[in-house]
Amino acid sequence: MSYEVKIEAFEGPLDLLLHLIHRLEIDIYDIPVAQITGQYMEHVRAMQVLELNEASEYLVMAATLLAIKSKMLLPVQAEFEDEDEYVNEHDPREELVARLLEYRKYKEATVPLRELETDRAAIFTKAPMNLSAFGVPEVTPEAELEANVYDMLGAFQKMLRRKQLKTPLSTRIARQEVSVKEQMNSMMAALKRHSGACAFSDLFPQGDRTVLVVSFLSLLELMKRQVIAVEQERNFMDLTVLLRKEEWEDDGELIG
Repeated sequence: MSYEVKIEAFEGPLDLLLHLIHRLEIDIYDIPVAQITGQYMEHVRAMQVLELNEASEYLVMAATLLAIKSKMLLPVQAEFEDEDEYVNEHDPREELVARLLEYRKYKEATVPLRELETDRAAIFTKAPMNLSAFGVPEVTPEAELEANVYDMLGAFQKMLRRKQLKTPLSTRIARQEVSVKEQMNSMMAALKRHSGACAFSDLFPQGDRTVLVVSFLSLLELMKRQVIAVEQERNFMDLTVLLRKEEWEDDGELIG
């Protein structure tokens, strides 16, 4: 009988044993040692002809199988009533079965890893380029959220337009006297009522343009003193005002 054996097809003696067990449809927990040893030795003889050096580790397993086969041929000792009882107590295959089960567990675990490797091989990536020469500013996560003065001016203009649309065509608004300090305190109180965060437009009361302008200046002053922060989740979305400090300190620089 001629053999065509590829050593690379098997990762080692345990891999060859698992292959034979699967091919012969053998119960791994009840291995017929004589049958499996015969099949195993046929493969080893072919390996010796083809790859003597690589066949050496397979010879160690062959010796183990022959030793197990010999032990199972020994007569049952007198203290055991029958052969089954003796085998259950002193099964020479037990250690080999444990090794095969452990090897099979790791072999099966490599299947999804190999699939991931194949999928990853189809993905091509490119290292990030240095764009500093093109003058691209580095954007930090905080910079993306922090609204600047231009964002606030845009939001203020939108808010003015909305309030003008809500104002009746024929109306009379009494002139209101309001100071920056008063509006700063009013905004702080409003933020506390809203648990420290509210929409930009909610901080502007109904009133004439003067009141709205003073309110906007008060907001800028609180922002300058880092008492509040104004954030925007994404471009073109409404601004959110966040309370950073519970109180603001009057340093006497403000008039009114």
